[in-house]
Amino acid sequence: MVIDAVPCELLTAPGPESGSNALSFVIQVRRQLGLCRLVGALDAVLDSNARVAPFRILLQVPGSQVYSAIACGELLNGSEVYWAIAIGATAEEINQHWEWLEQNLLHTLSVFDNKEDIVSFVKGKVKALIAEETSSKLAEQEEDPEKFREALVKFESRFNFPEAEKLITYYSCCCWKGKVPRQGWLYLSINHLCFYSFFLGKELKLIIPWVEVQKLERTSNVFMTDTVRVTTANKERDFSTFLNIAEAFRIMEQLADVTLRRLLDNEIFELDPGLQDPTQITKRDLEARAQNELFRAFFRLPRKEKLHEVMDCSLWTPFSRCHTAGTMYTSDSYICFASKENGCCTVIIPLREVISIEKMEDTSLLPNPIIVSIRSKTAFQFIELKDRDTLVENLLQRFKEVNSNFPFPLVVEFLICEMLLFTSSHMRTGKQKHELVFWFVFFFNVCSCSQSREQIKESLWDDHFVEYGRTVCMFRTEKIRKLVAMGIPESLRGKLWLLFSDAQTDLASHPGYYVHLVEASMGRCCMAREEIERDLHRSLPEHPAFQSETGIAALRRVLTAYAHRNPKIGYCQSMNILTSVLLLYAKEEEAFWLLVAVCERMLPDYFNHRVIGAQVDQSVFEELIKEQLPELAEHMKDLTALASISLSWFLTLFLSIMPLESAVNVVDCFFYDGIKAIFQLGLAILEANAVDLCNSKDDGQALMILSRFLEHVKNEESPLPPIGNHHAFFSDDQEPSPVTEIANLIHDSYEKFGDHSVEQIEHMRYKHRIRVLQSHEDTTKQNVLRVVIPDVSFLPEDLEELYDLFKREHLLRCYWAGGSAVPERHDPSRPYAEQYRIDAQQFASLFRLLSPWTCGEHTELLAHRTFRLLDDNMDQLIEFKALASCLDVMYNGEMNEKIKLLYKLHIPPALTENERDSQSPLKNPLLSTSRPLVIGKSNGDAVDYQKQLKQMLKDLAKEKDTKTEKELPKMSQKEFIQFCKTLYSMFHEDPEENDLYQAIATVTTLLLQIGEVGQRSLSLGSGSDEFTEDLQPEASASEQDAVFTDTVKSPHKDSQPSPVTEGDWTVSFEHILASLLTEQSLVNFFEKPLELKPKLENAKLNQYSLRTNGMSCQSRSEHAKPNMQ
Repeated sequence: MVIDAVPCELLTAPGPESGSNALSFVIQVRRQLGLCRLVGALDAVLDSNARVAPFRILLQVPGSQVYSAIACGELLNGSEVYWAIAIGATAEEINQHWEWLEQNLLHTLSVFDNKEDIVSFVKGKVKALIAEETSSKLAEQEEDPEKFREALVKFESRFNFPEAEKLITYYSCCCWKGKVPRQGWLYLSINHLCFYSFFLGKELKLIIPWVEVQKLERTSNVFMTDTVRVTTANKERDFSTFLNIAEAFRIMEQLADVTLRRLLDNEIFELDPGLQDPTQITKRDLEARAQNELFRAFFRLPRKEKLHEVMDCSLWTPFSRCHTAGTMYTSDSYICFASKENGCCTVIIPLREVISIEKMEDTSLLPNPIIVSIRSKTAFQFIELKDRDTLVENLLQRFKEVNSNFPFPLVVEFLICEMLLFTSSHMRTGKQKHELVFWFVFFFNVCSCSQSREQIKESLWDDHFVEYGRTVCMFRTEKIRKLVAMGIPESLRGKLWLLFSDAQTDLASHPGYYVHLVEASMGRCCMAREEIERDLHRSLPEHPAFQSETGIAALRRVLTAYAHRNPKIGYCQSMNILTSVLLLYAKEEEAFWLLVAVCERMLPDYFNHRVIGAQVDQSVFEELIKEQLPELAEHMKDLTALASISLSWFLTLFLSIMPLESAVNVVDCFFYDGIKAIFQLGLAILEANAVDLCNSKDDGQALMILSRFLEHVKNEESPLPPIGNHHAFFSDDQEPSPVTEIANLIHDSYEKFGDHSVEQIEHMRYKHRIRVLQSHEDTTKQNVLRVVIPDVSFLPEDLEELYDLFKREHLLRCYWAGGSAVPERHDPSRPYAEQYRIDAQQFASLFRLLSPWTCGEHTELLAHRTFRLLDDNMDQLIEFKALASCLDVMYNGEMNEKIKLLYKLHIPPALTENERDSQSPLKNPLLSTSRPLVIGKSNGDAVDYQKQLKQMLKDLAKEKDTKTEKELPKMSQKEFIQFCKTLYSMFHEDPEENDLYQAIATVTTLLLQIGEVGQRSLSLGSGSDEFTEDLQPEASASEQDAVFTDTVKSPHKDSQPSPVTEGDWTVSFEHILASLLTEQSLVNFFEKPLELKPKLENAKLNQYSLRTNGMSCQSRSEHAKPNMQ
């Protein structure tokens, strides 16, 4: 609001100096007039935030016509700007503020030459104080331990998770159900997002596993301006009215990222040491991880760097002749500085470069100063450091550690003539020599006319080095960014790439490391080596440097050495193109460390078989297109086509699709600004072709438009000879295309799309990493289902739900299994069908939920037998296809298939030796062999089972000669007893229970007699006995002998050896099947239709409760398993 509306008095106090350029602080007092009282009353009633304080201290800038505010700056008299520095309710309070200004600020201002510097300094100082006060208030709001313990008890009682499910933090918020908010508590644990509400007598519980989250974003709706939306495969949930929504979202973002990458992307993901054990993760750990990752991304430092101190301070910047307000960051091996004003100044100081760290005398002009001296005879002065003594002590300790690990002095040479040199080494003999490639001579002979332009650039850079420094510790400002955008001179390119990427520090810190890698990797045969050899001659084949063995040999050594250094990455296509260009501007060892910097720091997770990092950035690029180029995004509804086209832009940094002399300018920007440079250049390219892309008819035409445009991006100022692009998609010039100057394209990219900060890009990466990982999971699922669907009779939607249950069971074990080796079960590098596997305990849980063969207490035993049967390779893990095939037999198989499965479950390997040793059921009267074989039925008819037995033996004898399937091993009496026990358990509580018991008793009696017939025939040494003589009229002795002889004495040559000895009681699968077929009630039981859908619905509801209820007694059940019957 304009202050003129409220009458005030200004009490002017003189500034630190007088004169036309003087600035002054003034105390403003609100006059207590009648009108003022009315306005004050209205302010108090209508808007408490709009009230003007009775006393204010303003910083006056005479003659200024610009309006800009620090906290609540307001425009006075339409011409002058006053900065509101402090406010007070009483004269005493405002006087205290004034005294602070006199003691801490007014004397400091005398060192400045002009009013702009004073305004900048005061502005930075006030903002720093505001930030410090905000941080202090947040620190005071840390959870009360007593309240947290109370929340933990409620969390455990409400959700019944095992103790291993650690609660991280909790928030009061609303969960929106349609248009109705439900007030409750949001609990964030290591594996789940949970919400609980009890409102108007209704209880609401939500459990959302982090691994099922597909999108996590801050959004708004018609009711709330700021909400957190959590999206899963089937549902969207909105949470709002957080006390601190920024903090809540940051913790949710970290938990989702850590859990998803830990469980779904363990191929390359390495957790911070503090996050290795999920049960030890705390809220503070997650906040530290977020700060660490942002710190490493901003300064592009190695992943191992851990942030230790973050302090507000000011750094003396000689190019501006003043102290620049900013923040100091210290880590294991670096001291970094970033100005509060974005892009003003950034400094990276490796401790490897430091000579000394000293405290200076504390004065009013230089409060709490320290001096950091480096090897290039430069010193950095930091002031206004709080807790300076502790900081210096910690820095000196880390400085000693760094120098004890790497005692070799760092020498940063700046030799212009090192351009285009390859180090051609005979590594095994230790001899090295520098050979000049033929292209070096070709370059100077052809392009001498362009040297004047290069000399101008070199002169500009030399001037810049004098003022800003020429080592890795140089002041990085907007001026150097402009020089980079113009294109680095050819003679300086290699060295500046080393400095901007900090590969120079790695090079100096690891003397002899590259030579050792080359020696260790030479002569080794591996898949990476084969792929490297295949791509060597595809790397810039049009370039003279790689048309001889000199360049090819150097490229081979660098790629092979890196594959040996990092076997997780090994070698990926596009690394050869990038390395080729690096070798053009750096020596071999330097090119190796540049490659390390790109693969492990600047493009993390790009170079692996799933290229997760590249896909994440492609997804970020799509969002930037929608944000920056909405018309193009609207025309091209599906941006995946653009993403597939632009993938090579990110993987090869435009080297594969632009002329080399232009693409190296892009690489210049990449080494200085990181991936941000590729994002903004990609947007500039799309904007330049937006009209043609909107008029394109299909993806192919869009691809041709972009390819032709990129082929005609030229660099007229380059001294390099024009070299054709072998990797371009199209090379036809049927239609002349306009030429685009690379410098103009880069300039446009910075001007129009350069406003995204590193922090914004990192947040976008968090969001889209979730989407990319879930997309990979969907791809895995679809490929597994595509393989399994032809082999089973389940509906596709039922099979999909079954897969989800299988995967969730795997993940439940990962959540709370403590020391279980997750990679043994989930390996993204394996074929799709083998990525998820479960163990015996997990299978038993699913068996109880899904199997139609419920056997009461016998179910657990049957589940473990089924697992042993399905575990073909005996690695104690099975895949989804095995589970689906087994359930398909139970639900959809023919009767003979179901009986065969049951039969296999009661012979080795499914049945163990311990399980055979059980009390014989022959004592049960139902199984007595003395019962008559003629049974009377309820309708008065009688069935002669001796006749049925004779007919069965005849049929088996006839089928024996025509069978081609491998015969099953014979079942011993103990195994048969277990088989009978399973059948009795299966019939329990069936509606036809009595009929089934009667039928199975009859069949069991028949089978016992068959087994005794075979046993007696073997013991007598002949194929007939008293029993067979009784059957002679219906079946000849020779037929029976053939059956029993084949059954007991001579198993099929391809079958497994029978465990029984000669003369033992045995019965075959054919005997059992034929006997069961004689009873209609048994046939009806095994052939009745079964539905999987109800079991799936029940399993989705009870899978969590079954697992959580069983975890508490897991140890007891594991000890009891060997004794289960």
